[in-house]
Amino acid sequence: MNRASNLASSAAKREQSPVRFGTPELRRVIDEIGRSVAESEREGINPHAAIDLVRKSRLGAIRVPQADGGGGCSVRELFATLIDLAEVAPDIPHILRTHYWFVEDRLRSTNAPERARWIERIVAGDIFGNAVTELGGSAAVGTWIMQTKLLSQGDGYVLNGKKYYVTGSLYSDWVSVQASNEKDEVVASVIPTNREGVVLEDDWDGIGQRLTGSGTGTFTNVSVNADEVLQETSAFTTEDASVEIKTYVIGQLCQLILTAIIVGIMRNVVSDAARVVRERARTYSHGSAETAAADPLLQEIIGRISASTMAAESAVLAAADAHDNTLASMVNGVADFDIAHHGSVLAAQAKVIVDELAPRAATMLFDVGGSSAIKQSADLDRHWRNIRTLSSHNPTAYKARALGDYLANGEKLPINGFF
Repeated sequence: MNRASNLASSAAKREQSPVRFGTPELRRVIDEIGRSVAESEREGINPHAAIDLVRKSRLGAIRVPQADGGGGCSVRELFATLIDLAEVAPDIPHILRTHYWFVEDRLRSTNAPERARWIERIVAGDIFGNAVTELGGSAAVGTWIMQTKLLSQGDGYVLNGKKYYVTGSLYSDWVSVQASNEKDEVVASVIPTNREGVVLEDDWDGIGQRLTGSGTGTFTNVSVNADEVLQETSAFTTEDASVEIKTYVIGQLCQLILTAIIVGIMRNVVSDAARVVRERARTYSHGSAETAAADPLLQEIIGRISASTMAAESAVLAAADAHDNTLASMVNGVADFDIAHHGSVLAAQAKVIVDELAPRAATMLFDVGGSSAIKQSADLDRHWRNIRTLSSHNPTAYKARALGDYLANGEKLPINGFF
């Protein structure tokens, strides 16, 4: 598509009203996305059509203030939306996870021209992916030592490196790439995904979240313009109080999105459990009732799954409220340290309890289905696989230990983007 076509497309998108929280339009968009993903799964293709629905509805701009052309929702409302979306299509909010991270970073930016430039693209419907994680290096995860290099060349830069877990980038218009510069500082550039030298491979082979495109990104002598290098980005290794606070703000958002997706899957487990029991044609001769739906033991299991889901959702929304409070405490782009740390504590606590409740709920689903529930055609194992995949992004044991150290000894949570 040429520049004139891009501008015309962007203008058409801006003429549409942005989708807003709590409206019938948002519910319609979510349902359409669910149907589109289901069709993609039946046909064995990637859900590009569903992401086009995100672009068309400008769902990616739901957090942008209405004054800037967005949906203007709160953080709590964003997470309620992500849970709704994950209930019908858990791969989609996972694809959009780093997009919403990018949006939040731009909303907090005090660099007015840079903020305006990227917010305009977000409001126009553009989707932003990521290229952060690397494999094969000796540095521990969370140290933010990058093998990928962004080096000066003429009036711009050249980018070289290889990334993995580039979730969402396969479907995105832009990709934000974390790299090291000549001074070994962490820098981020935002480049079009169709630029020469950018290769995004769909080689993700995880047991769950299979349509997220969480594979390999290779960047070979990619030209980067000076205005595509972000002037405000958290250098996670910097020993500075404001950077520490910003890192908590990033961490609690990104980690909580994964937990929210799990809650959406749990909702689906509840629905499937009730459906399976209703549709069971027979029960055991030693059962507690003549039909499965009337069996009090099966009813109890469904009730327990639903209660676990309610508790999990409440934990996520409480953490989302804390993140709203963190943003409200900001002065000149920097939040209050104690409020930001509290938000990360709640996000970590939500993960620990949800990671305990969710796999159990997905397993209990088989307790109401009998032997027919284990058929591959029933596809009920997808819930456990997706939950296990999401929870593995950030091991629960490390989160729980950090929480215990804080509560027992007053040791603040690690400052590395994972909290």
